[in-house]
Amino acid sequence: MQINVSHIPEDGLNLHFDKDGEWFRNVLTEEEKTELSLQRADVICFVKKLKETIFIEGNIETIITTTCSRCLEVTGFPIKSSFRYSLIPVERQLKEEQELSSEDLEYSYYENDLIDLDAMLFEQIMLQIPMRVLCRETCKGLCPRCGKDLNTTSCDCRTEFIDARLAVLKKLKKEE
Repeated sequence: MQINVSHIPEDGLNLHFDKDGEWFRNVLTEEEKTELSLQRADVICFVKKLKETIFIEGNIETIITTTCSRCLEVTGFPIKSSFRYSLIPVERQLKEEQELSSEDLEYSYYENDLIDLDAMLFEQIMLQIPMRVLCRETCKGLCPRCGKDLNTTSCDCRTEFIDARLAVLKKLKKEE
């Protein structure tokens, strides 16, 4: 969804809309398409214009479907996040290499009087997904020896595993 800056009313713009799973699949990379999906994202936001500066404040709710990092079962990860953006027009004559000040990091930019809200929503969703998603906090994962799911069954594998390459070190300890 794109917002035309010149069409933002003086008292602001209230937006409430849904994004579907197809939208999400279209912005993912090929590798991410196999790992992540969602059915629907609910978005509520308010857009306000003050001279050339645009302020966007909103909330996004969705459930990401992915695999548990421990047991590899498909799981849903709920996301409920609020976001806030301040956007200013892109300077026409940006220097190629320019050092950013701390003030510059507080703003995003828009170009040609258009704001790409889809990119912001995608960014907010991706920022909320942890590096390791778990189906539940108490997930036991897979047995490193036989691969059985330890949440649903147990195995007879020894928990103590000695790497054959390090067996010589164990001998040294016994001789002392």
